[in-house]
Amino acid sequence: MHVIGTAGHVDHGKSTLVKTLTGIDPDRLREEQEREMTIDLGFAWLELPNGESVSVVDVPGHEDFIRNMLAGIGGVDAALLVVAADDGVMPQTREHVGILNLLQVKSGLVALTKTDLVADPDWLELVKQDIAEVLAGTSLSGARIIPVSARTGDGIPELIAELTRLLGSTPDRRDYGRPRLPIDRVFTIAGFGTVVTGTLTDGSLRLGEEVEALPGGLKARIRGLQSHKTRIEIGLPGSRLAINLSGIRTDQLQRGDVITRPGCLSTTSMADARLALLPDSATPLRHNMEVEFFSGASRITARARVLGVPEIAPGESGWVQLCFESPAALVKGDRFILRQFSPSRTIGGGTIVEPNPRIRHRRFQKQVVHRLETLAHGTPEELLAEILHNNEPVKADLLLQNSNLDRPVAEQALDRMLAARAVIVLGEEGNDSQARGVLENRRYLISEAGWRRLLDRVAGLLKEYHRQYPLRRGMPREELKSRLRLDTHPFVEIVAHAAGTGEIAETEAYLRHPGHAIQLTAAQQSQIDRLLAWYRKDRFTPPTVREVRAEAGDELTALLLDLEDLVKVTPDLYFLRETYEEMVAFVISRIRSRGTLAVADVRDRFGMSRKYIIPFLDHLDARKITRRIGDDRVLSDAQGG
Repeated sequence: MHVIGTAGHVDHGKSTLVKTLTGIDPDRLREEQEREMTIDLGFAWLELPNGESVSVVDVPGHEDFIRNMLAGIGGVDAALLVVAADDGVMPQTREHVGILNLLQVKSGLVALTKTDLVADPDWLELVKQDIAEVLAGTSLSGARIIPVSARTGDGIPELIAELTRLLGSTPDRRDYGRPRLPIDRVFTIAGFGTVVTGTLTDGSLRLGEEVEALPGGLKARIRGLQSHKTRIEIGLPGSRLAINLSGIRTDQLQRGDVITRPGCLSTTSMADARLALLPDSATPLRHNMEVEFFSGASRITARARVLGVPEIAPGESGWVQLCFESPAALVKGDRFILRQFSPSRTIGGGTIVEPNPRIRHRRFQKQVVHRLETLAHGTPEELLAEILHNNEPVKADLLLQNSNLDRPVAEQALDRMLAARAVIVLGEEGNDSQARGVLENRRYLISEAGWRRLLDRVAGLLKEYHRQYPLRRGMPREELKSRLRLDTHPFVEIVAHAAGTGEIAETEAYLRHPGHAIQLTAAQQSQIDRLLAWYRKDRFTPPTVREVRAEAGDELTALLLDLEDLVKVTPDLYFLRETYEEMVAFVISRIRSRGTLAVADVRDRFGMSRKYIIPFLDHLDARKITRRIGDDRVLSDAQGG
C-alpha cells in the first residue's frame, strides 16, 4: 500500500490533475468549489495498471494554507510535484520542494501541467531546466518530469506508467507492531457516529479492537474500518483508513491526535532531534526560539533548545531539544518541520532521535552530543544499548519497537548482547539464551551496568531501613516499590531476579538485605520475656495493647507481631499465638460436632468475657473461618460449612 501526496504552487492544477487521474474531485468543501482553490486536504485513490490501489492526498498550494499542507504531506510515500507549464517555478514550488526534502521524501516525479497553454517548445525546455535546478541537491533530485494536460489528456498515460514504475520500486511501510494513525479529519456520519481518517503507519489495526486516542488517552473501539470506501477487516501499514469509532465523540478528537493500540505509544513533553536549517532561512535558529512543530498531522508550539553550539546557522545542521507546549505522540525516526511565527515561514526540519528524554540537557555537555550521535548513527548494539540505558528496565518488544530497526537485525544484535551478558533478562528463569524467546515472552531487560546501579540502590535503601528499624524483619515490598518509583510488573521481575541470585532475601510481605539479622540486647530480651510471661499467666484475658506497648515499646511489639508470637485480632487486642490457635481449634471442633457455636460456648470453655469474645468471633468471620447466623456461628463455606 502506498500514498502519493501532491505538492506545488497554487493554481498549478494539482486538484484538476488528481480528478483526471482518479475520477474523484478532491475539493470536497463548498468554499473550495466556489473559489476554485484548494483550502484543506483532499483525498482520492486510483488503481494502477499492475493492480495496486494507491491513495492520493491533495494539498493546498496557497501560502496561507501551508499548515494544512503540512498536515497531509507527512505520511506520504511519494510526491507528485505539480508545476504549471505557463507559470513555471513559483514561490510555493520552492517551499514545497524544501519541505519534501526536509521530510526526506525520496520517491517522486514532476507533472508539468497545462502544456496545452504553451505552444513554444523552447519555453517548455526552459521550465524543465528550472525545475531540475530547484530539485538538484534535494531528495527528489533527478525526478522525471512528465508533460501533461488534464484538459486534453495528453501525457496522462505516460504519467500513470511512470507512477506505476516509481511505486514499484518504493519500499512498503515496515510493520513495527505499534500502529499509529495520525488523524487528519474528524467528522460524524448519521447512524454511525464518530469517524476519523488518516494514513496508518508502523502496524495494523483490526475491526473490533480497542484503540486509544493520544494525547488525551481516551479509549474507543473500532466499530467500522474502510479503505477507499471498501469495508475491510484489517488495515495494513501504509493504507489510508476511515475508522468508525464507538465510545468517543467528535468533540473529543482533533486533527493531529493519534489513534493507536493501548500501551503501544506514550506522549512526551520533550524530544531530542537532529535539525537541518534551510539555506534560505532568514535567521539562524537561536536557543529557546519559539517555533511551530509539525509532525504527522499535528501542529504544536515548541521551544527549540540548541545543543552543543550557540546557534544553528542557515544551511547548517545541529542538535536540538524540543520542549512542547502540549503533549506530542512521537517515535524515534519521525520526520518533522519547523516554522517560525513571525513572519510565518518554514525554516527547517529534521528527525526525532530520542522521543522521550528524561531530563532537560545542559547545552554544552559533550557526552550529550555523543549519546545523540550514537542514537542517530551507532551500530544496532550501540543503538539498543542507548535506548535501554534511557528506559530500563523495559520489555524486549518495546525496546525493539523504539529502535526502529528491522526485526531480524534487532534480534541478531540482541542475541550478541545476551551472549556477551551486556543485557540481563529479569525474572525467576534467569537469562534466556536467545532474543526470540525473550521477545515472545515479553521479558524485561536491563543492562548489566543498569542492574549493578539498581542493586546498589536497593542495597542502600534496605540497609538504611535496617539501620532505622533494626528490630523489623525487613522493608515492606510496597514501600521499596514506591521508593524505586517502579510499576508493579517490572518490580516483581526485579525482586524475583535479585532473590534468585541471592542479592536480597524475601518473604511474602518483606524484603531484606542478606546480611540483616535481628539481634536483641539483654535488656530487650528481658522485656520480651516479661511480656510473654504476662500473656501466659492471663491467657484468655490478655493485657491491652496500651499495656503491651508500655511494657515492651513500639518496636519490640512490632517484632513480636512480625515473628507471629502475637496475633492481632483487632488494633486494640492481641493474643498469644498458642492461645489463639487453641481458641480457633475449639471453635472449629465445637461447630463440627454440634453444628453451631454460641458466645456462651466460648465463655464457658475459656472463662472469657464478651469484651474479648465478640472481637475474637468477628475476627474469625473476617478471616472466613466462621459465618454469623443470628447470634450463632457456623463454619464458612471455605471451611466446608
